[in-house]
Amino acid sequence: MKQLEVEIMGQRYLLSCPEGGEAALMKAVERVDAAMCKIRDAGKVKARDRIAVLASLNLAFELSEAVEAQRATTAMAASQPTPGTAPAVTDDQAGHPELNQLLQRLDQALMDDSRLI
Repeated sequence: MKQLEVEIMGQRYLLSCPEGGEAALMKAVERVDAAMCKIRDAGKVKARDRIAVLASLNLAFELSEAVEAQRATTAMAASQPTPGTAPAVTDDQAGHPELNQLLQRLDQALMDDSRLI
């Protein structure tokens, strides 16, 4: 495992990452940072933990919609088989474990932050 120092909403975190997963982790960090900053900048929520929960819910909702859209596309393609069609996506592949791992790391980092609320 490799450790990367990242910054999310102005706070630094040290995250573990498997070798070769640095680019995917950094992309996830950028998405989380953008989601959290958008909520913070709207000015309605100030507490870091609440911002993190709202950002997590927004990202999970977006992911759920994308998975459902992909399933619908896959189901439609399966009903009309054509040569060269990509294989169907399984539930395991569509589960996005990287997002789940990032959300767990975010929860842990927020639990360690004594300045919440």
